[in-house]
Amino acid sequence: MKVLPFKIPKPEQEALVYQEDCGIIFYDKLHQHEEIQISYVASGEGSLIVGDTVNDFNPGDVLVIGENVPHVFRSDPKNSSKSIMYTLFFTKKSFGKDFFSLSDMTRLQLFFEESGYGIKILSNLERLSSHFGHLKNQSRIQRIATLLHILDIMISSEKQPLSTFVYRKTYTNDEGNRMNNVFEFALNHFHEPFSLDTVADRANMSKNAFCRYFKKRTNKTFFQFLIEIRIEHACRLLFKNNDLSIAMVSEQCGFLNIANFNRKFKELKGSTPTQYRKYSIEKWNNQSKAS
Repeated sequence: MKVLPFKIPKPEQEALVYQEDCGIIFYDKLHQHEEIQISYVASGEGSLIVGDTVNDFNPGDVLVIGENVPHVFRSDPKNSSKSIMYTLFFTKKSFGKDFFSLSDMTRLQLFFEESGYGIKILSNLERLSSHFGHLKNQSRIQRIATLLHILDIMISSEKQPLSTFVYRKTYTNDEGNRMNNVFEFALNHFHEPFSLDTVADRANMSKNAFCRYFKKRTNKTFFQFLIEIRIEHACRLLFKNNDLSIAMVSEQCGFLNIANFNRKFKELKGSTPTQYRKYSIEKWNNQSKAS
């Protein structure tokens, strides 16, 4: 199966593509496409890898993936509810090669640059979700108008980058399949002990060649990447499973001792697991009261 480059299926004359993903999982293979992707997660949660960085996604998230940015959504298999996402795909040439170069569009240039690392929108989420909710029943012209409304809101919103490094060369199909196999193995087996030789075999490479290959494309070692996956999973467990002790969370995420888990968690999240759990639950309670 050819995974990369992933081509969004669309008629040649269709400038803007609206897509609804609805199922137990989203498309969970590493892929990239020339279109800029703006997505609203209506339901579902899991891990999102963009470029070199492991993030999470949750209901209500608004996410932007720039052109040719490698990414993969991995829904949490323990989440029984459907994953639902509404997405708009377009390129900077969709409405004519000079449309987004017009002086009226000047404020969008920084937004497009930021999208090259992926973006999570942090504010104006209710306004944005309302626009996404109307897309299904709109005509093509109305959807283009809605896209412009969404972009206008986004450029004034608080944002958070989803990655710090993106490999700028377009993957070949062979490279895409190789990286997908590695990412898939890490996401499926992060909680288990395994050697670097095992991962290198998945990439069909020697251990030394694999280490160089992975570092060049992600700007980090494989084990740095693996620790990020483990810590992101730990964050979900800490928030959703308050009955699990810190030691049990550490064990379920693949750490051999709790001291190492605490140290790595604080390095990546800036707080201890206990502090993170307390803050996350308080934040959720405050949001629930406000709504």
